[in-house]
Amino acid sequence: MTDGFVNFAEIEAAQAAIAGVVRQTFVNRSESLTVSVDLPIYLKLEHQQITGSFKLRGASNAIAQLTEAERARGVVGVSTGNHGRGLAYAARAAGVRCIICMSRLVPQAKIDGIKAQGAQVRIVGRSQDEAQEEVDRLVAEEGMTMIPPFDHRAIIAGQGTLGLELVEQVPDLDTVLVPLSGGGLICGVAAAVKAKKPEAKIVGISMERGAAMHACLQAGRPVAVEELPTLADSLGGGIGLDNRHTFAMTRALVDDVVLLDEGEIARAIRHAYWRERQIVEGSGAVGIGALLARKVTPVGPTVAILSGGNIDMEQHHRIVSGEDVDVTAEAA
Repeated sequence: MTDGFVNFAEIEAAQAAIAGVVRQTFVNRSESLTVSVDLPIYLKLEHQQITGSFKLRGASNAIAQLTEAERARGVVGVSTGNHGRGLAYAARAAGVRCIICMSRLVPQAKIDGIKAQGAQVRIVGRSQDEAQEEVDRLVAEEGMTMIPPFDHRAIIAGQGTLGLELVEQVPDLDTVLVPLSGGGLICGVAAAVKAKKPEAKIVGISMERGAAMHACLQAGRPVAVEELPTLADSLGGGIGLDNRHTFAMTRALVDDVVLLDEGEIARAIRHAYWRERQIVEGSGAVGIGALLARKVTPVGPTVAILSGGNIDMEQHHRIVSGEDVDVTAEAA
């Protein structure tokens, strides 16, 4: 069941609602990737957002739409890290109590980042679905308002503000490479970009290990997908069997989906650091990875969204130093 697509007017309203709360991030032309594919390649530096990822956009828009009664009772959400950090920041700025529920698969660095923003963190189970059970309890027993990480109109509209920036910053863009997890970012970006440039292509990039939206698209409906350890940890988690927005929007608006293996993700993190001078987490580097692996073939100016930079710095050091970091073995 769907409640209709998030529209361009909602995204424009979100841009006004979050102005002054989030920053407009820069776009850099990547000379190394431009030379490699012989086409203009740009990097949207969203990992330099205030909380280190795009998630602040949607969270800020959702907080802005709360009623006074909802503000008084507080908000709760489930997260693999970046949504929780963005929601915690936005809630603290608005003086709203916030609890973030997370699974044991979430890296400690992301847990610490959320706590630093003033939110309470509860670790529950080994998947987002198990953590969601605690969210549901808090909603039922304490009357808190759930703000989900992606399948929510205000969240999608907030993430869509990134798309509005892109069409202004790269007016001749042909293709946008978007990290794909639950679909909030790619749906918002696609709705914004295609409203202005209907011919533009939107390509979702995910990991081979536990790519939930890809599996759901293949099945033709939302299905349960096992959450697995991966260097692209922020792309983990299911889309929800009762998904109301992002599955239908992704199926309608996204032109292609590409999957990367762990080695390709690691290579992208290294490239971002050594060639672009950017510290980017695995989930945020997948657009670069798809270009390096020749899994996308641009035909015009292309933008890869670097969606987050909240990586454990010890892990980052190991990866960029050339170590073969196997998170699948480390999680066993």
